[in-house]
Amino acid sequence: MAVSGSIRKYSRWIALACLVVPMFASYYFDDMFSTLSHLFENPSALELGWNSADYGLYASGYSVLCVFGGLVICGMLLDKWGVRITGSIFVTMMTGGAALVTYALTSGLQPKVSLTMAYAGCMFFGLGSEIAGVAVTRSIAKWFKGGNMAFAMGLQLAIARLGTAFALVASPRLVAEKAAGQTYSLIETARPAFLGLGLMLAGMVLWAVFVAMDARFDRHAGFKDAAKTSEEDVFRFSDVWKLLKNRQFISIALLCVFFYSSIISFKKFASAILIPRFDVPVEAASWMVSMLPFATVVFAPIFGILVDKVGHGTRWMLAGAVLALAAHLMLAFAPSGVPFYGYLSMIFLGFGYSLVPAAMWPSVPKIVPDKVLGTAYSLIYWVQNLGLMSFKMLAGRILAGTDSGAGASGSGAVRVEVMFVAVCVIALSLALSLSVYSHRNPHLKIDLPDRR
Repeated sequence: MAVSGSIRKYSRWIALACLVVPMFASYYFDDMFSTLSHLFENPSALELGWNSADYGLYASGYSVLCVFGGLVICGMLLDKWGVRITGSIFVTMMTGGAALVTYALTSGLQPKVSLTMAYAGCMFFGLGSEIAGVAVTRSIAKWFKGGNMAFAMGLQLAIARLGTAFALVASPRLVAEKAAGQTYSLIETARPAFLGLGLMLAGMVLWAVFVAMDARFDRHAGFKDAAKTSEEDVFRFSDVWKLLKNRQFISIALLCVFFYSSIISFKKFASAILIPRFDVPVEAASWMVSMLPFATVVFAPIFGILVDKVGHGTRWMLAGAVLALAAHLMLAFAPSGVPFYGYLSMIFLGFGYSLVPAAMWPSVPKIVPDKVLGTAYSLIYWVQNLGLMSFKMLAGRILAGTDSGAGASGSGAVRVEVMFVAVCVIALSLALSLSVYSHRNPHLKIDLPDRR
């Protein structure tokens, strides 16, 4: 439904501003250790006492509740209860999980105990973040349907990933590099988490502002939060089965899991890969990987405008998958000790990270009914998290098995990158299949522009 004419046009942009702050905070908190992952290769230097496998386990906790049913069930509740009630619950859960992680990092408990506590916090943070993300995406589709939807989603992604960029740049400065033989205290290690928790609290406040605006939106537009306008539009659990038979939807969901796994899982171990592969200091590695979110800040909204104006979303997805594969091939097989290839691979990966989401997320409302949109996004997030959980754990184990010595570290980085190359090949195959299917079936709506 297009925005009611009784609501001033600028209101939707204010609403968008309120929606992006919780996502900015979420992305920051999720990536706050990405440029510090190398620290876990030497657990004796950490008062926290975690190693790379422990860090990989902690990072994988983000996806556990999402994968084991929580995300799908909560997505259905989102369609039943609406974004205001469901979103408020899970924005609160996201913040509570972040608070538990922060406490675990500073508790001074035994490493395995603090790891267990942080793992639990990360589970709650992850489920809260994902459902909050679904609520945000569904809200944007509601407020911007009929014009500028891809641009609005691209802008939301850009600002959210600015949170990642902020984490990648800020964390190495919050946790300054120490000389050999010195130990990182608990408070030093937890500094990024304290900042993230503050951002979460700010996001909760602005979410409350959005809830008030959305209630006003519905009063003016004349429908309820759960989008029940007629008997035909009432959500039924049987609609999920129809959704699972949608070939385009399934292809997008599978593309999402493999494409995002090749980037998000990589970011978790970026410094542990880039430093030994290209022989760069920590600061240079942080700048390399920060190119990913900075690229999306600039290019995701631009690509969103292009998708709105010219359509052909499947072709944009295909181009992004090609760029991601090229990037990981360089990371795996380019000559070691040459930083140029590290920077070039991040440029390719950054463009791919902008292209695919800018086309993929706005495609979903084109192929599924509004009444199951929350469920559809939740299913995509669910399969995405299944991949993220698996590949984070696998990458952590690969690096933990090669933690002793610079040569071993370099070997582990190559092995991890070979894994990511395989993941990208699968993502490329799915994008190609989706593009061919859409081309052969021009009556389908996925490649149509979104013009007013």
